[in-house]
Amino acid sequence: MNTPSPISMATPRRAGQFASLAVTERRVLRSEWLKLWSVRSTVIGFAASALTLIVLGALFSMFAEGETQQAGADGGPPGASGDSVTTSLGGMLLVQIIVAVIGVLFVSSEYASGMIRATLAAVPSRMSILRAKAIVIAVAMLAVMLVASLVSFVLGDAVYGGPDATYSVTETAVLRAVLGTAVFAASLGVLGVALGFLFRSAAAAIGALVALLLIAPLLAELLPDSVSGIAKILPSNAGEAIRQVTTKTGELSAGIGLVVLAGWALALLVAAAVVLKRRDA
Repeated sequence: MNTPSPISMATPRRAGQFASLAVTERRVLRSEWLKLWSVRSTVIGFAASALTLIVLGALFSMFAEGETQQAGADGGPPGASGDSVTTSLGGMLLVQIIVAVIGVLFVSSEYASGMIRATLAAVPSRMSILRAKAIVIAVAMLAVMLVASLVSFVLGDAVYGGPDATYSVTETAVLRAVLGTAVFAASLGVLGVALGFLFRSAAAAIGALVALLLIAPLLAELLPDSVSGIAKILPSNAGEAIRQVTTKTGELSAGIGLVVLAGWALALLVAAAVVLKRRDA
C-alpha cells in the first residue's frame, strides 16, 4: 500500500494558508484605514478642521448683525450674505484648505518616509492603492465633517442675531446644505490624494491646492465677461453651490455643482492613476 509522502500531505494545507494571506481589496482598504488613523498629524488635522468650522461658524453668526447686509451691498464674496445657514458654515472658506492638505499628507508622507516602496511591493495592483486611499479619505472626511457641519449650524443658529433669513434644522434645505458641506470636504480630501500622487512632494501639492482653491477663483473674476463663467466650474465655487440653501442668480445649482465637483475629483484621480502606473517609487 502506498503511503502519501509528507510533502504531498502538506501541500494543500500550505496552499490554503497562502490563500488566506492573499492581497484583497478589502485588506488594502483596512490597511489604509489603519494608516490614516495611526498618524498623529492626521488625527490633529481632522480635529482642527472640525473645530475650525464650528468655532468660526459660531463667531460669524454671533457678530452677523449689520455685517451680512453690508457685505452683500459691497459685493462681498459668495457666502458672505444671504441666510443664517451660510453664515454658520462660513468657516469652510478656511477649512477647505485644511481638509485638502490632509488628503495630500496622506500620500506625500509615505513618499517622504520611503514607506511607499513597501506599500507598492506588498500590493501588486497600484490602482488598488489609489482606490483605497481615495475611498478611505472620503469616508473618514465625510463622517467627521458631517458631524462638524451639523454642530456648526446648530450652534450658529443658537447665537445668530443677523437680519437675514433664518432656518430650522428640520428643513430640507438646511439638511442639504449640511450634507453638502460634508460632501464638499470629502471631495477636497480626494483631490488632495490625487495631487499627492501627482506631485509626491507635500510642498508642491499644497501649492497647487492653494492656487486651485483660492487664487484661481480670484483670477477668474478678472477675466472678460465673455469667459468669466469659467469661475463657476472651479472646485471652490462648485462646492459653494452644493452647500447653499438657495441658488443665487447666475450661480450653479446644487445638482450641477455636485456633478462639476465629482468631475474634478475623477479627472485628477485619472491623472494620478496614469502617473502612478508609469513612475517608479
